[in-house]
Amino acid sequence: MRTRLPGDPGPAGWLRFAVGFRLPPRNVHWVRHELTDPGWRWRTVLRHLVVIIPVCAVLVVLLAIFLPTPPWVSAMMVALILSGSVLTVAVYADDIRAARLRQHGLPVPSDPDLGHPTP
Repeated sequence: MRTRLPGDPGPAGWLRFAVGFRLPPRNVHWVRHELTDPGWRWRTVLRHLVVIIPVCAVLVVLLAIFLPTPPWVSAMMVALILSGSVLTVAVYADDIRAARLRQHGLPVPSDPDLGHPTP
């Protein structure tokens, strides 16, 4: 069982954060942990998956109803959307993190391993 961190927003707040909303100031310590502690990249990808998988599920249903093709065509379209979006989030994780930190009024850490400051 995971220990709750100070300012943990709970499942509904976590989902709001995953979708991109700004959390109240009482959650600032949790946001700092989410975006700066070890594992922040994986958590960023996980939050994206929580948002994109339901979108892909709806797309599968819509494609099955409105596109008279074999199911594998719909599956390939969804796989392409899913893999492309996850890859994009993984590649731009530093920029996403910087934007989310600024959104919550937190300083953006400088990462010398990247060879350039985070924009």
